[in-house]
Amino acid sequence: MESTRIPTPFAPTGIPGSKVEGRIRMNIVIVGHVDHGKSTVVGRLLADTGSLPDGKLESVRAFCERNSRPFEYAFLLDALKDEQAQGITIDTARTFFKSAKRDYIIIDAPGHIEFLKNMVTGAARAEAAVLVIDAKEGIRENSKRHGYLLAMLGIKQITVVVNKMDLVNYSKEAFEDIRDEYIAFLARIGATPRFFIPISAFNGENLITPSDKMPWFKGHHLLGAMDAFEKEPPKANQPFRMPIQDVYKFTSLNDDRRIVSGRVESGSAKVGDPVVFLPSGKKSRIASIEGFHALPRTEVGAGVSIGFTLAEQIYVGRGEVMVKASEVQAEVSRRLRINLFWMGKKPFNPGKTYYLKLGTAKVPCRLEKINYLIDASESGGQTKSAVERHDVADCVIELSKPLAFDPIARLESTGRFVIVDQYEIAGGGIVREALPEEVHVAASGKPSLLSRSTLGGEARARLLNQKPALVIISGGPGRNPNLAAKALETKLIGLGKHAFYLGLEDAQESESLQTSESGNAKIESGWEAEVPAAILGQAASLLLDAGLVVVAAAKGLDSEDIKTLENLVKPHALLQLEAPADAEEATGTTAGLVEEALGKLRGMGSI
Repeated sequence: MESTRIPTPFAPTGIPGSKVEGRIRMNIVIVGHVDHGKSTVVGRLLADTGSLPDGKLESVRAFCERNSRPFEYAFLLDALKDEQAQGITIDTARTFFKSAKRDYIIIDAPGHIEFLKNMVTGAARAEAAVLVIDAKEGIRENSKRHGYLLAMLGIKQITVVVNKMDLVNYSKEAFEDIRDEYIAFLARIGATPRFFIPISAFNGENLITPSDKMPWFKGHHLLGAMDAFEKEPPKANQPFRMPIQDVYKFTSLNDDRRIVSGRVESGSAKVGDPVVFLPSGKKSRIASIEGFHALPRTEVGAGVSIGFTLAEQIYVGRGEVMVKASEVQAEVSRRLRINLFWMGKKPFNPGKTYYLKLGTAKVPCRLEKINYLIDASESGGQTKSAVERHDVADCVIELSKPLAFDPIARLESTGRFVIVDQYEIAGGGIVREALPEEVHVAASGKPSLLSRSTLGGEARARLLNQKPALVIISGGPGRNPNLAAKALETKLIGLGKHAFYLGLEDAQESESLQTSESGNAKIESGWEAEVPAAILGQAASLLLDAGLVVVAAAKGLDSEDIKTLENLVKPHALLQLEAPADAEEATGTTAGLVEEALGKLRGMGSI
């Protein structure tokens, strides 16, 4: 931890609020337990650096005098009437000031436990943080919660200030006791403060110049510590990541482009770059960069919402992440170790299905294991069976299907998530790492509660004069697998075979089966909201056991869906074919696909 004093005192530069060309701007959030004085810290900084609008300080003093209240620097920040009445910060306030080095946006976040959501919202926009602890009250529950949340949000540059040192007679021992205890706490959650500073915000001690009342302290004053923070590297220098928002196709004027759209979260890409879509693993190359009513461009960087056309037409959908093949790839897993902060009214329970939203992906998830839970009101950790409201936890979650992400240590934009419970955001956190995948329970096959027939598969095949097989006819936008699948079923029945048609809604777009509250879709895996491909596989496996040739039509199947189906229908065979485009159906391509399917089924010995 650095402790070198900055000898040069601050000198105000220019008119408050003016923007100097070429100056760097940094976002800093200030947090702390309620009444520990964080708003006073910011208010005094604004006053001492000459950053207040003309007459603001005088108007606040007049307000206090009219209302027979002692003057508070916090009132410079707490503009809402109910905040001034109660003396607490409810919402995040953004203020601006400057040092000789750079411009600052200070985000004053609420400290009361009931407004932790607002604190998280404010901190998520910050590059660095100042955490305030009262020297007399010492470390409180929200001092720990806020420290954990800052670390969880990936804020690595943290300065801790011990405020109200005047109330403990500027005692070195009081400061060091708090410093040592809090550093030990942060060490348990993998965080290290950049600076630890004793101050008296109301009296202006150690804010922008060294304090004569604390000669024993040789480190930075607060403004010097803020100036010592380092700017984050530009996102354009990070690996390319674009979560897919949607795919657009325009049919007028013979426009056959399929435009993959989204917001570039990090990195840059240009025409000609080979790209990979995760978790499906599909590959292509950027053919063009498309913008709405925009000039043509050959390269795009972070922060831009844009569209791409691809050289090879592949089916990708919302929730995939586009990455460059030449760079470090996003990770893919269905088991994640996460740090979670829970804000839901009901606990985060292992037996319930929730939704995890990361980027544009929305995947059913459930709590598998709580590794460690911190009770912020105590000094140690606890083991619990559920994560309660306002708890922070290190835990493992299981997803219904693989998700593309980056560990928070690599990229923040694709490493943060929220968890939705009953259409409300109930928790949020960061992904620490991918964990080895265990065999999904659904892969074990048929529902165990059903009694099986005693007639074996070979005997049934002799009786029906056919061998069971699942034929999947799939297709993306502009294709109609249902038409081809029904034609194949009709042909098989005409040949005297026992066939059955199953249709499935778009596996990547439909959420109707994933949001059922009735429990009717629950299968052996225990998921209350199973993915559509798994439901199709469960139904097909029963029909295959009956000796039928099952013909299924499905849009939007990815490689993981096919793996799920293969596991569910074992030991029966699976044959996958691609439906023709709508425009090709009149040319007899559907009939050709039916003949291709019949030929392959004969080769497999199914018919």
